[in-house]
Amino acid sequence: MYRSHNCGELNASNINTEVTLAGWVQKSRDKGFMNWVDLRDRYGITQLIFDESRTDKNVFELAKTLGREFVIQVKGTVIEREAKNKNIPTGEIEILVSELTILNAALTPPFTIEDETDGGEDIRMKYRYLDIRRNPVKNSLLFRHKVAMEVRKYLSDLDFCEVETPYLIKSTPEGARDFVVPSRMNEGQFYALPQSPQTFKQLLMVGGMDKYFQIVKCFRDEDLRADRQPEFTQIDCEMAFVEQEDILNVFEGLTRHLLKEIKGIEVDKFPRITYDYAMKTYGNDKPDIRFGMKFGELNEFAQHKEFPVFNSAELVVGIAVPGAGNYTRKEIDGLIDWVKRPQVGASGMVYAKCNDDGTFKSSVDKFYDQEDLANWAKATEANPGDMIFVLSGPANKTRAQLSALRMELATRLGLRNPEEFAPLWVVDFPLLELDEESGRYHAMHHPFTSPKLEDMTLLETEPGKVRANAYDMVLNGNEIGGGSIRIHDKATQQLMFKYLGFTEEEAKAQFGFLMDAFQFGAPPHGGLAFGLDRLVAILGGQETIRDFIAFPKNNSGRDVMIDAPAAIDDSQLKELSIKLDLK
Repeated sequence: MYRSHNCGELNASNINTEVTLAGWVQKSRDKGFMNWVDLRDRYGITQLIFDESRTDKNVFELAKTLGREFVIQVKGTVIEREAKNKNIPTGEIEILVSELTILNAALTPPFTIEDETDGGEDIRMKYRYLDIRRNPVKNSLLFRHKVAMEVRKYLSDLDFCEVETPYLIKSTPEGARDFVVPSRMNEGQFYALPQSPQTFKQLLMVGGMDKYFQIVKCFRDEDLRADRQPEFTQIDCEMAFVEQEDILNVFEGLTRHLLKEIKGIEVDKFPRITYDYAMKTYGNDKPDIRFGMKFGELNEFAQHKEFPVFNSAELVVGIAVPGAGNYTRKEIDGLIDWVKRPQVGASGMVYAKCNDDGTFKSSVDKFYDQEDLANWAKATEANPGDMIFVLSGPANKTRAQLSALRMELATRLGLRNPEEFAPLWVVDFPLLELDEESGRYHAMHHPFTSPKLEDMTLLETEPGKVRANAYDMVLNGNEIGGGSIRIHDKATQQLMFKYLGFTEEEAKAQFGFLMDAFQFGAPPHGGLAFGLDRLVAILGGQETIRDFIAFPKNNSGRDVMIDAPAAIDDSQLKELSIKLDLK
């Protein structure tokens, strides 16, 4: 037996108990006649004491050779600690060591294994197994485990059944690029890794498994952003004999359960807003509603006033920033430079200060009088002491720019409290979106999403106005889940493929198996998938997902620890009938 107790459980009630512990040396303090060692494992730290007058000589001398991260086993007696440490659960006791075994010596780590480490991100990712020993990463992984267990508990109690679906599937042209896997036994043919178990969970509904879930790995070969991984984890769910309301209620319940059990927070309201309202009011379809700063459209009050910038714009829109009326000219100029950055792309910004006495001072006083500016204040719900910032230009682009500014200002003003949670549903998404380059419509979610029945007649004449029976859950400005009611009959699915530009032959080749299944009694069904990585990070009060993933990839999609992806041997390529031409 390597240990009778872990390093986080002993306390004053164990004094005079003989114990065996094992773990890693956190640090040691050698005072010549006495040596203290902090022994660490996943559960905590226990102080060991080696006393020249009370410890066997050989054991005492061996203790002096211990270095950081040595793996050791000790036997000894729990005694009261003279200098108690109230910051740790084991701070009242220490172990007077009688036996010491070095299980494995260790090289000096390339960074300190401390909560506040001296290691940069690159070096910590290269030695991720050492990084996991640090409390912040270790606790994030334990936190993720707790969330996953609560998800399984909640869904299982509602009679959901966890079913595993295949990882080697068929590549499809819709959505992001697939990761492809060559088949040795089927020369010249390839599997794909799933971007989602979408069609399989629909087939499970056809199979009568009316409540399915799976915590599942998914893969997308996309151009990476700072906080996106090529492989990610979904809480994937599907239900049969349901309407949209049934699904929203179940997953509101799951979210409430997680917030209560994980964070101790009760959330009563899950507001529901339409996609159109979200875009018009917040400039994006995943608004953060922990704070205000709703958009106020100003075309009526800002155009035809001899100011050519606004007169030529499709949209003039502003936000009222609370308490920003005291911003200095330097701070305002800094924000103007911020919105002009290529990442945002605005050409400039107009501002108007709401004075405490009810008057206004703007950067365009030459063109607008006090009545005009009062209308701006009314449209943006500005109060005395606020500052109104206004952007103009093409509608969609301008809304996106103002949305970015809104989030930046909220961050600077401390309005994005990570311990405050504001969930909502966004519903009534467009079914289709137009790709301006190809001139073709694409499914905004996926081609199996059901249109709103009342909009079906618009498919022929105004496909861009057709609403989907789709919904996203948003939490603190992040989309954490999305889903839809699915098409469950062959005729409608064929029609959908037609409007997405598939020929009958292409649709049959790609998705014939699903349409065939629909002919054997497919029930009405729908579902949702939560992004587990993002959900856990938000519940953990963090913006980045990387520390909640045991072995993440870097921003280039590489695993720098194992050096992957990597070239493979020529003999393997030959077996797979693959010839590389890297010229």
